[in-house]
Amino acid sequence: MARTPYTKESYDKMVERYNFLKRTERPRVVEEMEEARKQGDLSENAEYHAAKELLAHIDAELPKLEDLISNAIIMEFDPNSETVLFGATVTVKNLKTKKDVVYQLVSPESVDVLNGKISTKSPIGSALMGKKRGDVVEVTTPKGVNKFEIIDFK
Repeated sequence: MARTPYTKESYDKMVERYNFLKRTERPRVVEEMEEARKQGDLSENAEYHAAKELLAHIDAELPKLEDLISNAIIMEFDPNSETVLFGATVTVKNLKTKKDVVYQLVSPESVDVLNGKISTKSPIGSALMGKKRGDVVEVTTPKGVNKFEIIDFK
């Protein structure tokens, strides 16, 4: 499997999620199942079935997280870079709306649009990669064609 770049923050969140599921949540759910099992008839025991379903979700997520973590490579943006690269926080001006927008370029697994984190593989993210301050990029999005001028990045 190919190595996937992550910011340190995204990597740490993924490891934190894995550790929480493995060390806290899974043991808690197993204990809930044991308690529910002691109540007798399992066929109509809602607590048991809910715990069993939750355990199945946890057991499905853990190997996926293990795989992501083992193939992760932490990459931080080089502040001396002349071009926009992975991890950069980029300020652009939408030339249609005249508004400044700030994006951080992250891996697809780390996307958080509400906090301005977009994938380097998204239309806007891929258009910004490798560009310099003052460059104008044209991006086709579901809302149509937009032009962005790169104001700054760090």
